[in-house]
Amino acid sequence: MENTIDLIEQSEKLQLSPVKHLSPVTKIIDMSVHSQSQYQDKPFIEANTQEIDIYSLRNNCIIPVFSKDNEKTIAHQEFIEITQNCIAKVFSNQIFNDPEIRVSHQIKGRTPDAIYKNAKDLLSHERTQYFERMAFIIKIPSITDSVTGNELALTVGGVRAYNQENLYNKKTFEKFKFFVGFQNKVCCNLCVWSDGFVDDLKVSSYEELQSKLLNILGNYNAEKHLSEMKQFADYFLTEHQFAQLLGRTRLYQHLPKRERQTLPLLQFTDGHINTITKDYYEDESFCRNTEGDINLWNLYNLFTQANKSSYIDTFLDRNLNAFDFTKGIQQTLNGNSNYHWFLS
Repeated sequence: MENTIDLIEQSEKLQLSPVKHLSPVTKIIDMSVHSQSQYQDKPFIEANTQEIDIYSLRNNCIIPVFSKDNEKTIAHQEFIEITQNCIAKVFSNQIFNDPEIRVSHQIKGRTPDAIYKNAKDLLSHERTQYFERMAFIIKIPSITDSVTGNELALTVGGVRAYNQENLYNKKTFEKFKFFVGFQNKVCCNLCVWSDGFVDDLKVSSYEELQSKLLNILGNYNAEKHLSEMKQFADYFLTEHQFAQLLGRTRLYQHLPKRERQTLPLLQFTDGHINTITKDYYEDESFCRNTEGDINLWNLYNLFTQANKSSYIDTFLDRNLNAFDFTKGIQQTLNGNSNYHWFLS
């Protein structure tokens, strides 16, 4: 599973075109089968999101355009379908689940013939909508490993946020976030790290998006990622150190800008820290042990669990930050990290 996955020849192209949807991908397993597993099915992000299926995205949502030239954007469902086809190419011998899709920030509209109607009188066919922000994941349950008894499944996903586009101008590069990592089946928390994540993927066409996704999937080093996470389980914080860490994370939010810039980045807010504090005592899977100690694998999952309350457009960035922060604390325990301020 190392980064020796055979990438398809660059000259070989998927049949992509700006149509309503691409041809269906084979080797997708039905989610009803997956739901019968021993793990509780939880959303990978919560916050203000709602679940939606790809059929609804195709048939019940309009597609935004760049207003100066009326050029269409790459629609949410097209991003998902291109990803499905890339997974089918790179992981040709594996099966994968239907996409799990969450959306937020609904943008409402109406058809021209309903221009003078009151909102309460609008009929269903007179309403239009699209969702400003969308996140999705696709699990590959045939590729798994475990950390301290927690089963992890290889997972691919992405984020599209139209609020990060200038839709009032002419069409230029469009921005996406994309990752390949793992999902913890116990809690459905995502495990993202830098080698499998691009937070500012800029493309101008379907073919360019496809090419860049294939490149990310082909270069992802799953074995190294797993090895890094497994090391977390060997390091512990005492209750005193954990309390020190929480206190410092709260101080971090209010440091003068010049002082904060000398420290590593921490993207979690007081609301997230409150959740982490509560779960340290109450979370069934990742709380402290009987002596009050907590290993870094559990700490990492407390951060990724709290991150589920983030908005879609900051969700993946914070997930990566959770990994980097935990890795920094691990290095601090080894005596060689600039994260020592958080435990001093």
